[in-house]
Amino acid sequence: MALTANKAKAEKPKDKPFKLSDGGGLYLLVQPNGSKYWRLDYRFAGKRKTLAVGVYPDVSLLDARDKRDKARKLLADGIDPGENKKAVKMAGVTRAANSFEVVAREWLEKFSAKKAASTIEKTNFILRRDVFPWLGAMPIAEIKPHDLLTVLQRIEGRGALETAHRAKQYAGQIFRYAVGTQRAERDISQDLKGAMPTPNVTHRAAITDPVKFGGLLRGIDALAGTFTVKCALRLAPLIFVRPGELRKTEWAWVDMDAATIRYPASVMKMREDHIVPLSQQALEVLKEIHPLTGQGKFVFPSIRTGQQPMSEAAINAALRRIGYDKTEMTGHGFRAAVRTIGDEVLGFRVDLIEHQLAHAVKDPNGRAYNRTAHLPERKKMMQQWADYLDGLKAGAVVLPFKAA
Repeated sequence: MALTANKAKAEKPKDKPFKLSDGGGLYLLVQPNGSKYWRLDYRFAGKRKTLAVGVYPDVSLLDARDKRDKARKLLADGIDPGENKKAVKMAGVTRAANSFEVVAREWLEKFSAKKAASTIEKTNFILRRDVFPWLGAMPIAEIKPHDLLTVLQRIEGRGALETAHRAKQYAGQIFRYAVGTQRAERDISQDLKGAMPTPNVTHRAAITDPVKFGGLLRGIDALAGTFTVKCALRLAPLIFVRPGELRKTEWAWVDMDAATIRYPASVMKMREDHIVPLSQQALEVLKEIHPLTGQGKFVFPSIRTGQQPMSEAAINAALRRIGYDKTEMTGHGFRAAVRTIGDEVLGFRVDLIEHQLAHAVKDPNGRAYNRTAHLPERKKMMQQWADYLDGLKAGAVVLPFKAA
């Protein structure tokens, strides 16, 4: 006799487990503790087997019958319903393990050692905000070009074209990693070439004219502002590091006797240790600020807490106060200045400048220089540069050495 929904609900437990049959091998197993489970008995290849159909009342009588009928159809097709269930479950686990987000986080973890912390943070933010909500749960092998394009167009639609291109770049790297780990067939981002407009490339503003640069240096000396920020501005053109590296400089990295600052790979964009030889002028700046901040961790600490480095905006804000807006000069512009003036006016070897800028520089055999490469020559260059800046600041005549 077939079960009814009321009987399945009303049946009370007994001292021992018992079954309430519904027909076709389906029954409700009632346990002494009151739990009720749907089970299906069947035979396959001459063996008696039992399939777990679900837990009552989460799986209703009608749902249990539907699952029984599907199992019977599999049997009619020569398929073991129990083995089929295991395969489906395993496929689901595999799909989840190979989702876009899982692969992306694995890629980030694997390559984070080679990227600056700020780069990892930015990449993570874009993926979390703009990509994972729509593609994160999808198996990476099943994502189609139009799926990715839809995500990118959503970003573009809010006016963030450069972010859309960054997201496409990150997605391409993730897909290539998935190909390398045999979880995707190809990098589908390659199908989207030309699908979005090209963003306008805007270079960071920089003063590269020697005479105007001299005026900037005089403006820095005349700055009426926080002593910490003023010292950071005075040091920036003397040591060539990026603004983020400058503000995070720690006293533990400074060796006054050796006249160097050794930046660890953890703060460098290229994720390699970097040595900055210090000119006499740079040492003077550090000696001036040492009585104020030398007992703390950072050379240029935050004026609010003292426990964190100076804010990202401090240098550019100071430049605004001395009359240079963002279209004329930025904290990053000091690097462009030395790259241009050092090469075109002073005739410094380009590889020495590039190495001191912590760019990837290779020797004639294609091997990357280590952090100590050409240190004596770089030390000499840094002193020549600092002396030249003193001349600019004093208003000395500037001659283009190469042209002469």
